[in-house]
Order: sequence, then structure tokens, then C-alpha cells
Amino acid sequence: MPGLPVSIGCTVTVSPGASGAPDTGTILTVLPPFVTAGGMPLATSGSICLMVNSLTGVPYPLVIGPLGSSGVRVGGRAVVRTGDMIPSPPGVLTILGPPAAPFVDDSWPP
Repeated sequence: MPGLPVSIGCTVTVSPGASGAPDTGTILTVLPPFVTAGGMPLATSGSICLMVNSLTGVPYPLVIGPLGSSGVRVGGRAVVRTGDMIPSPPGVLTILGPPAAPFVDDSWPP
């Protein structure tokens, strides 16, 4: 799904979560090499999210799966955009936003 690239602090959900119910979290770490938009490093596959288990409240890390933009890559990893639905165990990670820079749009398919 084409969309706006995201960065650190972007809200995400994974469904099903670690205990079955959907879990929410944020992108916490973007690994180098970096490409920036509006001064923020763009998230890529392999970036790390901090998720919170919706049943127990226990935080856990989740690595973003290998999918994302098919046309924009940074160091061989796909850029992650708002609206992307990326298989990332234990479920499918949905990228909610906000975008890193609303003036940058990636129109490549997933």
C-alpha cells in the first residue's frame, strides 16, 4: 500500500499479539544506514518496535518483517510506510502513523 514513510515514535499494532489479543506499541529503534526526511530517520524492515502485551502489560521487542516499499530501499531494507501491513511474528504488524514527513510520499506498491 503506498503511503507516507514513518520514523521513531510511530504507533503500530500487531494482531494477533503475544497473548492472542492485538498488542500496540511504537517504533523505538531505526538501524543504520539512515535516510532522513524532515530530520527524522526513516524506518525500514528490521527496525525495532516496543510492543505492550494487551493482557499482561508486559513490554516486549518486535522486529519489523521484511516487507514494505518495493521501490524505496535503504541498505537493502524496505522503507516502512503508514498503512503497511507487514507479517512480523507473532502476527501482522499494521503501521498507523504519524508519518515522519507529510511532504514525502512513496507510491511504490508493497
